[in-house]
Amino acid sequence: MIVVGMFTSVVEVGPVDYTRPLLLGYLRRDLYLSDRQLGETRIELGAFAALEGFTLGTIYIEDAETAPAAYEALVASVNRYEVTAVVAPDLRQFGLIGEPAAVKRRFERDTGARIMLPGSERV
Repeated sequence: MIVVGMFTSVVEVGPVDYTRPLLLGYLRRDLYLSDRQLGETRIELGAFAALEGFTLGTIYIEDAETAPAAYEALVASVNRYEVTAVVAPDLRQFGLIGEPAAVKRRFERDTGARIMLPGSERV
């Protein structure tokens, strides 16, 4: 189910397995050519979460027109639910917030959660 709010898109990806740690996701809509490609990426993030021993919760989708609303909602959720990790396909996803590597460092410092990048070396 996709819930589109006034400032952000939030995707609930299915039932949460409460026996596994929660992993949240972050995507930037303008990096995808279609909703189908965005949907395929959500499925890939879910598979990555399962492989890594997490259950994937909400995926926050940033729209260029409302940035940084989804990012701010992500940070609030990480802090509220004491999430230890967030998954994004790559660092480019954070480009609307600032220089991606700097955003990653600041996010990890400020929240204590790490950003996981499937298919990349652990950065």
